[in-house]
Amino acid sequence: MVGVLALQGDFREHKEALRRLGVEAKEVRKPEHLEGLKALIVPGGESTTIGKLAREYGLEGAVRERVEEGSLALFGTCAGAIWMAKEILGYPEQPRLGVLDVAVERNAFGRQVESFEEVVEVRGLGPFPGVFIRAPVFRRLGEGVEVLAELGGLPVLVRQGKLLASSFHPELTEDPRLHRHFLELAGV
Repeated sequence: MVGVLALQGDFREHKEALRRLGVEAKEVRKPEHLEGLKALIVPGGESTTIGKLAREYGLEGAVRERVEEGSLALFGTCAGAIWMAKEILGYPEQPRLGVLDVAVERNAFGRQVESFEEVVEVRGLGPFPGVFIRAPVFRRLGEGVEVLAELGGLPVLVRQGKLLASSFHPELTEDPRLHRHFLELAGV
C-alpha cells in the first residue's frame, strides 16, 4: 500500500497521479496512518511547514524509524526532497527527516515568479517534463546517492536505495513514468 503525506502541499495531485496508475493512495497525517504502508510520497509545498507539522504530529520519528529499518520507501518532490535531506544549506535549524545523504539548497533556481518547465533526461526513462517551482538542487551527494537526472549540470533527481527525490514536480504533469518507477522501486 502507498501513502501520501497530507499535511500541506500538493498531496492531492500525487494521489491523482497514482489513481491514474490504478493505485489507491492513503492520506497520511498521523503515525498510525503509516501502518501497512510500503511506500510514502512526500509532496511539494513549503518545506519548513511540512517539517514543523511532521514533527508536531509525531510523523518525523515514525517515518525515520520505518525508513531506517528498510520497511518504507520514500519519494520526495521539491519540498518533500528538502525534508528528506540530511543537510539544508543555510537553514541548519529547519526540521528535517535527515534520511537522504545529500545537502540541498532551497530555491536554487529562483523564486516563485521564476518557475519554469524544462525537459530533463531521466536515466532509464528518457525525456521527462520537469516542472520547476522554487525548486531545490542537490549540492552535496553522499556515498550511495546516484544521480538520475540533471539540469544545467546540476542534480535534480537522485536515488539512494529505496529513497527517490526530485527537484521538480512530476505530479503536475500527465506523465506517469516517475510515479510508476517509484512504485517498482518500492515493490508495490
